[in-house]
Amino acid sequence: MRALLLVDIQNDFIPGGALAVPGGDEIIPVANELQNYFDLVVATQDWHPVNHKSFASNHNGKEIFEVIDLNGMEQVLWPEHCVQGTEGAEFSKMLDMNKIEAIFRKGTESEIDSYSGFYDNGHRKSTGLSNYLKGKNIKELYVAGLAADYCVYYTAKDALAEGFATFMIEDAVRAISQEGFEKAKEDILRKGGKTIKSFSIF
Repeated sequence: MRALLLVDIQNDFIPGGALAVPGGDEIIPVANELQNYFDLVVATQDWHPVNHKSFASNHNGKEIFEVIDLNGMEQVLWPEHCVQGTEGAEFSKMLDMNKIEAIFRKGTESEIDSYSGFYDNGHRKSTGLSNYLKGKNIKELYVAGLAADYCVYYTAKDALAEGFATFMIEDAVRAISQEGFEKAKEDILRKGGKTIKSFSIF
């Protein structure tokens, strides 16, 4: 059994949003088409409280994209994004939601960020995604979404660590930084994952 995991295809991550990924909206038609080819489709949703410590606005004198130490971990300071209950946190209206069976929210703890759909950045708390997929007898996980060099990358890394055969769909992701994306791809391949194009699935 194989599953499609759609990572954070939310308003704040597409053009016009608070933390827009360049070309982020371009993946949505591909993500919609991909859903027709999988036994299971699930999604992650960034879902931050307004006082989240990853927001630069919650640190006096700090700038967006500055890097700080947050409870012993390196933390990029982001603009406020995907705040619980806001329009920015909602999934894009262009995204077909009908086939998505479950949504896993992340980044809900104010003291720690959570790029991965499986765990927070300190691996202190699980979202339950791994057990859900294993309960559905999923062996192969195909990952699409935003951003390729952060949340998609960390999700793919954890998927591999959890024992799933993991595939990043290159034309169904977009990155904040192209350089960061190239490094992410290299690391995924080094850890045993694969990168593919959507046409190999259609």
